[in-house]
Amino acid sequence: MSKINIKQRFGVAVKQRRHELGISQEELSFRAGLHRTYISDIERGSRNPSLENIDKLAKALELSVSTLFAHYGIDRGNNG
Repeated sequence: MSKINIKQRFGVAVKQRRHELGISQEELSFRAGLHRTYISDIERGSRNPSLENIDKLAKALELSVSTLFAHYGIDRGNNG
């Protein structure tokens, strides 16, 4: 089994939460003040967002950064 890197785990978490809220990438980009293609790149795991952008995304997803990482498994990787 290939190991999923943290950028991919973060992207999956953002997408999962966005779907839970029932919003589009465009709506998330508006809420976060980021470009829609940047959101798409993050969800695919091809971007390495800065701490500032992680904070913007968490707020736009109506979560704290710590909740986003802990609740959506970003911090666990394949170990757990």
